[in-house]
Amino acid sequence: MAVYFDHRIEPPESNGDPTHMTWHSTQPVLAVSSMSPETGGAVDLYLQQGEHVASCHVQRSSPASVLRWHPSKAVLAVGWHAGEVLLLSHPSGEQGSLPAAHTSGIAVLEWNGAGSRLLTGDQTGVLALWKVDARGRVQGPPLAKHSYGKALTCCVFRPVAPAEDVAQLARAAVSGDESALDMFNWRTPGTGPSPKTQEGTVFFVSTDDGCVHCGDDKGRSSPVLTVDGHVQRLLYLERRGVLAVITENLLLSQYRLGPEGGAQEIMKVKLSGRSGQIADIAWAERGLLVTATGEQVIRLWDLERDDNSVLALDESLGFEKGETLHCVAHCAAKELLAAGTSRGRIAMWRSVPSASGHGEVESGCQWKLQTPTEVEGNVSQLQWGSGLNLLAARSISTVLILSEHVMSTHFSQQVAAVQLTPNQLSVTYFSAGKQLRLCSDTHIKGVCITKDTVTVWNGRRVAVYEPSQGVLRSTGSFLCESSALAVHGGDIYTVEPQRVQVRTMQGTVKQLLPFSEAEGNPVLLSVCQSFLAVGTDSAHVKVYDLSRREAKPHCAAKNLRDQIPNLGALVSVKCNSTGSQISILVTQVNGRPDHRVYFYDVEMDTLSYFDFFTGRPATAGLQPDDPERRNLDRMAELHGRFPISQFWDESEPRLFVCETLLKATSSQQPAPPGSLEGADVIVVSFFCTQEHGLLLQDCYPRPAGVEALLAMDVPFYYFTCKPGEALAEGEQPSAQPNSTPHMVSRRVLRDFTGLEDCDKPTRDAMLNFSFYLTIGDMDEAFKSIRLIKSKTVWENMARMCVKSRRLDVARVCLGNMGHAQGARALREAEVHPELEARVAVLAIQLGMLDDAERLYKSCKRYDLLNKFYQATGQWQQALETAETNDRVHLRTTYYSYAKHLEAMGDRSLALVHYEKSDTYRFEVPRMLLEDVVSLELYINKTKEKSLYKWWGQYLESQSDLESALRYYEYAQDYLSLVRVYCYLGNLQKAAEIANETGNRAASYHLARQYESQEDIKQSVHFYTRAQAYNNAIRLCKENGLDDQLMNLALLSNPEDMMEAACYYEEKGDHMDRAVMLYHKAGHFSKALELAFSTQQFGALQLIAEDLDENSDPTLLSRCSDFFIKHSQYEKAVELLVVAKKYHEALQLCLDQNLTISEEFAESMTVSRDSKEISEEARRDLLERIADCCMRQGNYHLATKKYTQAGSKVKAMKALLKSGDTEKIVFFAGVSRQKEIYIMAANYLQSLDWRSDPEIMKNIIGFYTKGRAPDLLAGFYEACAQVEIDEYQNYEKALGALSEAYKCLSKAKALSAEEQDRRLARMQHRISLVKRFVQARRLFEEDPAEAVLLCKSLLEEAELDPAVRIGDAYGFLVEHYCRQGSFQEAYHTLEEMTKRVPSLNVAFYVSQRSLEALQRAVGLPPMGVMQDRGNKQDSGDEEDEVEEVMEDVQGD
Repeated sequence: MAVYFDHRIEPPESNGDPTHMTWHSTQPVLAVSSMSPETGGAVDLYLQQGEHVASCHVQRSSPASVLRWHPSKAVLAVGWHAGEVLLLSHPSGEQGSLPAAHTSGIAVLEWNGAGSRLLTGDQTGVLALWKVDARGRVQGPPLAKHSYGKALTCCVFRPVAPAEDVAQLARAAVSGDESALDMFNWRTPGTGPSPKTQEGTVFFVSTDDGCVHCGDDKGRSSPVLTVDGHVQRLLYLERRGVLAVITENLLLSQYRLGPEGGAQEIMKVKLSGRSGQIADIAWAERGLLVTATGEQVIRLWDLERDDNSVLALDESLGFEKGETLHCVAHCAAKELLAAGTSRGRIAMWRSVPSASGHGEVESGCQWKLQTPTEVEGNVSQLQWGSGLNLLAARSISTVLILSEHVMSTHFSQQVAAVQLTPNQLSVTYFSAGKQLRLCSDTHIKGVCITKDTVTVWNGRRVAVYEPSQGVLRSTGSFLCESSALAVHGGDIYTVEPQRVQVRTMQGTVKQLLPFSEAEGNPVLLSVCQSFLAVGTDSAHVKVYDLSRREAKPHCAAKNLRDQIPNLGALVSVKCNSTGSQISILVTQVNGRPDHRVYFYDVEMDTLSYFDFFTGRPATAGLQPDDPERRNLDRMAELHGRFPISQFWDESEPRLFVCETLLKATSSQQPAPPGSLEGADVIVVSFFCTQEHGLLLQDCYPRPAGVEALLAMDVPFYYFTCKPGEALAEGEQPSAQPNSTPHMVSRRVLRDFTGLEDCDKPTRDAMLNFSFYLTIGDMDEAFKSIRLIKSKTVWENMARMCVKSRRLDVARVCLGNMGHAQGARALREAEVHPELEARVAVLAIQLGMLDDAERLYKSCKRYDLLNKFYQATGQWQQALETAETNDRVHLRTTYYSYAKHLEAMGDRSLALVHYEKSDTYRFEVPRMLLEDVVSLELYINKTKEKSLYKWWGQYLESQSDLESALRYYEYAQDYLSLVRVYCYLGNLQKAAEIANETGNRAASYHLARQYESQEDIKQSVHFYTRAQAYNNAIRLCKENGLDDQLMNLALLSNPEDMMEAACYYEEKGDHMDRAVMLYHKAGHFSKALELAFSTQQFGALQLIAEDLDENSDPTLLSRCSDFFIKHSQYEKAVELLVVAKKYHEALQLCLDQNLTISEEFAESMTVSRDSKEISEEARRDLLERIADCCMRQGNYHLATKKYTQAGSKVKAMKALLKSGDTEKIVFFAGVSRQKEIYIMAANYLQSLDWRSDPEIMKNIIGFYTKGRAPDLLAGFYEACAQVEIDEYQNYEKALGALSEAYKCLSKAKALSAEEQDRRLARMQHRISLVKRFVQARRLFEEDPAEAVLLCKSLLEEAELDPAVRIGDAYGFLVEHYCRQGSFQEAYHTLEEMTKRVPSLNVAFYVSQRSLEALQRAVGLPPMGVMQDRGNKQDSGDEEDEVEEVMEDVQGD
């Protein structure tokens, strides 16, 4: 809550009445123009308290017409009626006139945003644009000058977007960016703005005929739009890029400006207001337009949202009826809207967050009217200005400067003082029950009271008052410039640089309390009992003991900057009544309030804190026991806040209280009454001790109707409030008839409800109980109250248990209260698992309904919350809770509310809720039974079948059968229709209804009627339609209707089938029907027995199809024997399998050569976990199945069964017989058995492995995995022989032989002699191949040596098959042919044919060499020479084989 100090300006005596005024945007300097008939016009400058700046006085013969401050410099532009434009500098008073450009009165005067251009215009339509330097001086002649021929009315500069980064533009321009280059070159017409355009030199100016022109400093000017009438205001909406024009007739038009200078009208609207009255228009930013037209309201227009609203005065706040508003001003920094009234008052509205409400102009914002400020005369102009947000108000005769001041308050020793006006106080003496008003002759900036004195000061003078005979009388005053003041006893404490002065009531300094330069200057003082807490501007705190004649230091100065990071300044310093604890509120470096409250323990020299943003204290002070954890959970509800005020109890040193404010968020919603979550302001009290740190004592939302927390003095909180609201609470003492408005309201602490007048021992006992209960020390808690017998005290202690959630203590309290009902309810509540739910039950029993509601919500027990709302009569809340969070009880809630409404006599609304609860079918007829007409109308209106039926029954009971039939028909109640028609004897109509509808109940009733009349045929028919087959069967048996009996029995249940089968069997006729019915009824044994005895083979087959493993084995055996006897072997086998006679079934398959399918084999396969046969018997059965499959050639199925039996070798043999290479390879890979690997490899060798490299790899891999190196060696030998025989590739053959030698050397299955023999033979073969390969390689380098090596090989006795003889001779023949020794070649060829006569020479000697030899020797063509195409065609195969061999050798 704030008051406004008003300072009247101090103009020179020669000045006349003020005519215009304007604030500088940042500096506290006000320019005021005045007009005197004697001296003419004048312009003067004034400071924030109205002091006149003598050096800045300007006098002219004509009055000033326009005043405009430079946007940043302290330079004032003054336009005079004579056409002069003057620049006045503050504080030097330097004056400079612009060159003469105007001959008539100046009408418009405007600076651009950068202050580099000044626009001037006069009444004849001449407009000039001037360039201004950085010091605010005009440079040279005008940049542009236009004459529009009409008087100018308004002008506005077009704001510019934030300037481009010049460094980035320069780099872009250097790199070749033309658009960036254009921004520096203003001569180039491009898309980018020039540096001059960035200064905001485009302007709009309006003339008297409604034409608006657009111009710039290049001398360009053109009309852009025209409106009807005189233009009163031009506004530019920067965020939307829209120009708004307001005419004298309050016609608002908005135009969107195009890039080529054109304007497009986007909206036109007529603003409301009094016609013929000049409107005062304020621009409130964010598109908000405010107008005052001499009405009793001001009007708000949101141009961005196209919305409007009005703000009216409130007579309850001190405004008079008929008071009108003439001027308006808006302060964006404070979010205040000020309006001047015709009765000399200034009305102010403050913007507050809200989802909706009266006066809403923005989403989530509304305006709240404040207490008015009174000034002299009719307020004709208002203006906010300067960085201090001062308000200037101009009346007819003077100008007042108003500065906001936070209302001074103080409380001490049961006395409270609250500032009413700048020079008035309301002083309330609670102990004496009286209230006084203090009127000071100066503005009051601070107050400090005791029970004997009231001390006020204004920063320069201190005045002391004492109560005497019902008034406050001044006892003295003295000059003292002090920013803070405190009073204790007869001493006054004031501050000055680096010391605190202790003065008498007359101002005499009696003691100095010095502070060092490092400790700083004292700025904060606070007294509690006999201790003075001092805070300095360097963030030091210190406590003095005032209990003696002189003040003594209680502790050394503590530097908080070393302890608190990011500390800006101290805001509040308070100490407790023993001086052991100091609480501190601070701001951060950025000026924002810190969300922590700090506690300095004087004795322990430690600093702790509680963080309201997280809802947690400093972790070092926490204890791990359960009470501490519960206390910590309660503290967590306080998160997201920051403290705004703090107080210690004057008598209880442990009790601390502070007021916290919720941090504003965009999604903030109004808090429900009594709720902590989302409440704007919460009052929080703590117990603060050395042993236990901070313990939450209580917290609750600040009560509605109060302004701020003033103090705490157990058992009351003290709040400041608006005038009269304290009386509404009934808590203030009665006042005199002409008393001062009550400004303080007392609210009882929750723990002391009902104990407002208790004595000090009781008060101390309650505090101790609350403290010990909070820390969980129950022994001390009960010890502190052992002597208390009052039920009221015990009730308050039980209330404390709700706060601390100690149900064990609550039981003791309820017992001492004699509250049996509460004790029972608490015992019954133990079924609830949530602690909060059980505590809520206690709260309800104690009448703490708000706490109960909050507890139910916190534990999310919406079902109990719903019941709570119903029990307390809050039906709307109960319905909302059920609809949103407790839908399982929604219908029950509707029903309970309907019963409540019915009891209250509201039948129409009760009927609606009965319908919502879906109980209207019974409840509405019951409720309206006495009003038959209304009931019939309701039934006809709802068209509900159940209600039609009920109404038909009611009419039938009243013997109105005709109407009853009609309503039965509406309800489609066919049973009732048939019943009534039967009663009336109209069986034909009843039969029609039963046949058409097929209703079973109606058919049954009609069948009974026909049976009673012995109409058997119709009775059986309708029993059948009613599906009452047993009754129909009964009638058929009694009346010999055997044909119908069979059909009815088949439709009926098994019991009726058995009964009908027995009937046929007894009669001896239709035995086939008896067998069928026994079969259908599931009595297979009886059906088979009867079928065998009567030789019904067709029935036997049908019965056998339904037999399964659950059937009697004897029946299965008899059926299988029957089928074998009649050569139906497949069916017999199936029955044997069902009977689990697997061996007999297999033998039957073998004997009768029945094919075993996979499905049949699976049916004979017993699972592993079966307990019917042993595992050994199961494997034997599987092997027998597999043997049968092998005999029948089903090798794949045999493989599967052998595998299931665990005989993988047999499975592999079966698979080998199938010849499925892919499955053989896969099975060998997954089996991982040596024998299987070898079997698979042996099988693969039987394939064409020479042409399939994959087979070769598998062979080698399987032999390797099977650990058969001897077999692998044999395979390598075969590979080597293939290389020699097929491809003559002895190099590859040599590699294969080497691998074979390695494998053979690893073989262990052979005897030592056999292995040595094979190794020697293999070594000899390798040496022969190696010599032949060496001869081939030497041929290019030393042919002679190669020939000798080859001849030596031919002399070996066992050369072939290691090296084929033909290859050796062929090598020699080729050599001789190349040498031209054809005779040697011919002799070698003859030797080859003699040694091996059957040799194919063409295979070993090339065709070209043979032809050359024939020509040289003259031999006839040799018939033995054949085309070697086969050898060449197999080249691809050779490449593949070589690749495999390379891979193997690489491995």
